[in-house]
Amino acid sequence: MSSKGKGYRELELDGWQILVGKGAADNDRLSLEIAEPDDWWFHVADYSGSHVIVRCAPYAEPPREVVRYAAAQAAWHSKARGARGKVDVHQCLAKDVSKPRGFAPGKVLLRCWNSIKVYVKDPDD
Repeated sequence: MSSKGKGYRELELDGWQILVGKGAADNDRLSLEIAEPDDWWFHVADYSGSHVIVRCAPYAEPPREVVRYAAAQAAWHSKARGARGKVDVHQCLAKDVSKPRGFAPGKVLLRCWNSIKVYVKDPDD
């Protein structure tokens, strides 16, 4: 898949489409305009970094390997890249992501989420 000229990278794992934001304004667009309500959203906790979307059909849940890969992408494409050990990655449905007026680019509010711990390493190695 080509990501050239887009504000996000397009990846695929086991037939699941994964989108990784490239910058703060791109993250806003990805999370609030491109993502569908039933897509899964990921972002590393306590660090700035890419928003990651896993495209999903309504009521579908990606398999564990896809969830871990998306979470690893969020950790790798963040300021946590130099962290040792595991980091928390927030995971929720895109419909639970909002942006209150006045929030800085890339900053969002989550209505509810789960956390997954992953090592910060290149997920494609």
